[in-house]
Amino acid sequence: MRTHLCFGLDYICYPRKEWRVLALPSRCSLLQLKIDFRAKLSYKPSRIFNQNIHIMPAPKKTPIRRKVKNWTTADSSDLYGVEDWSNGYFHVSKSGDLAVSLNDSDGSQREVRLPTLMKGLAERGTGAPVLLRFRDLLRARIRELNESFAKAIADVNYQGDYRGVYPVKVNQQRQIVEEIVSFGRQYHYGLECGSKPELIAAIAHMEDPEAFLMCNGYKDDEFIDLALMAQSMGINIYLILEMPNELPAIMARAKKLGIEPNLGVRVRLAAKGSGHWSESAGDKSVFGLNPAQVIDVVDKLKDAGMLQCLKVLHYHQGSQIPNISVIREGLTEACRMYIDLVREGAPMGTLDMGGGLAVDYDGSQTNFHSSCNYSMEEYARDVVEVVGEMCTKYEIKHPTLVTESGRAISAYHSVLVFNILDVTSAPGQDSAIPQLPENPSEILKSLDETQRMLARKNIQECYNDANYYRDQLRMQFFYGQTSLRERGIGEAIYWRIMGLISRRLTEMSEIPEDLKEVSDNMVDFYYGNFSLFQSLPDSWAIDQLFPVMPIQRLSERPTQNSVIVDITCDCDGKVDKFIDREDVSNSLPLHEIEPDENYYVAIFLIGAYQETLGDIHNLLGDTNVVSVHLENGRPVYTQEEEGDSVADVLGYMKYDPKVIVSKFRQLAERAVENGLITPRQRRGAVDAYRDGLNGYTYYEL
Repeated sequence: MRTHLCFGLDYICYPRKEWRVLALPSRCSLLQLKIDFRAKLSYKPSRIFNQNIHIMPAPKKTPIRRKVKNWTTADSSDLYGVEDWSNGYFHVSKSGDLAVSLNDSDGSQREVRLPTLMKGLAERGTGAPVLLRFRDLLRARIRELNESFAKAIADVNYQGDYRGVYPVKVNQQRQIVEEIVSFGRQYHYGLECGSKPELIAAIAHMEDPEAFLMCNGYKDDEFIDLALMAQSMGINIYLILEMPNELPAIMARAKKLGIEPNLGVRVRLAAKGSGHWSESAGDKSVFGLNPAQVIDVVDKLKDAGMLQCLKVLHYHQGSQIPNISVIREGLTEACRMYIDLVREGAPMGTLDMGGGLAVDYDGSQTNFHSSCNYSMEEYARDVVEVVGEMCTKYEIKHPTLVTESGRAISAYHSVLVFNILDVTSAPGQDSAIPQLPENPSEILKSLDETQRMLARKNIQECYNDANYYRDQLRMQFFYGQTSLRERGIGEAIYWRIMGLISRRLTEMSEIPEDLKEVSDNMVDFYYGNFSLFQSLPDSWAIDQLFPVMPIQRLSERPTQNSVIVDITCDCDGKVDKFIDREDVSNSLPLHEIEPDENYYVAIFLIGAYQETLGDIHNLLGDTNVVSVHLENGRPVYTQEEEGDSVADVLGYMKYDPKVIVSKFRQLAERAVENGLITPRQRRGAVDAYRDGLNGYTYYEL
């Protein structure tokens, strides 16, 4: 094989298809380049090329330009990956708005456009930011999960049942728990609690005697007593042993109350999970009993004549497991433990696989941590097949299967919609060309010359030169050798050059590696009326990706590469990582905002964890919340909840509104006494202070 090198011109040509055409620095010599098998370049003066390289003239090139076409709604759908991540619940309508598919009261399915919903809310006095909840999406996920297991059980002739439970911790909001219990009753869908407050809330909603209530987490005597009394009242409740010292406490309380407890044991698997929560399983897991501790539990129950109480084996590999092979591996290990517990004499009967069923946040259908390489139907079939085959092999009765899927149930049904308050354009996007002073320095002249000579063929050289001159200018300013005005003009020219380069890059089919950062840096800041820490804490805390997109003007091409910034006074208060079909993107294409336009952006799949993990950073509280469903073709707004007022969030911090109003009144009175304001002005100031206390914590139009 002979490799062709076009030296000293513009590019290197390789006959191998998978090798890219790469730009060459215009001033490098033959001995300054090293080419490895993957055709990556680096400077290495001491390295001499192999003899299979020869120099040939470069042919004349025609610039590669992307074909410009009229933008359509299909292009927007493709750009934002709507069909990939939405599971069919959302789509771009023909009118160019984002729409959600909801069930009407007659059973038909209709589209409801999100801008129409926002207009209806504004007319009713509810402004952005607002959290929209769609009960139909919650119901659809419960239906899909249960029907997937029902189909898998029928297909493989599994001899046990499936009973799902919803972990209350995923979203403890009352209306969500009530909706899940109400709609899930047809599937005997239960609940899982991990604390005493969750137990108290869950018991009040357990109306189906066939549904399970699984009790995990720390359990004091009061927790144990409540669970045992609920069991005596006919609730199908199980106390899951998380730690070895829980067994003596449960046995003691059960003996005192005269109730034989329903027990389960959480085992610590050797098989790890994958994704963000891979450490939830394995030897480093903080919860669960290792094999030696499990055997100790069995022996203690035997000695106490209570082995018949052990009915559930539970394990948890972690939340959001993206790889189905990891799920199968953990389940296989858990099945072996379950089978041996039956052989030890425990009645068992239930295998609880915990959570882990993932949501495809980025729509890539891969084992990336924000995705998953399996469907819900595939998940159910794999679970049923593994358990059925192993239990049949060892002649063990097929157990009732339980999953604690929370994220997969609740994520889709909540959407945060907020308005954009302001935009700061990327540096250098202004069309005005910076003017040089009368007697410019040599560096300013060089920067200006670089700007004027910039063309596609020398884009790399101009990029290098601009960075060199900019750094020299900053150094001179640091040592007092140039003025602030000169530095300002130089910086303006520099960013003008970067803006021109960024626009040139959009015309190139291949972008040199060190020029990619230009596009990353040339972004507009869109200031959204929301708090990242309140509404999207996982984006900040664990780099979770969520679908983000505008809900209007989707028949127009978005021209601005943007980063979303919230209204907190925090440098972390921004969304600068977005889903992309090829990789994680550092910017989001948005439209240039028109005068007097109320431009809305929405964040999707936030129904799991985000509400309950959110904090009141900068004292920005809960947003407005509205549930939406259809009746006779028209959207119906229900369960409207006003977002936190200023008084609410100050109350959380132990401020008494009456006390601080009194303090402000005294301050205003002193101002009157000192002649700073009039009594009438004092009245206006106190009224404004009271109005502020009662107002929304977010920006109000």
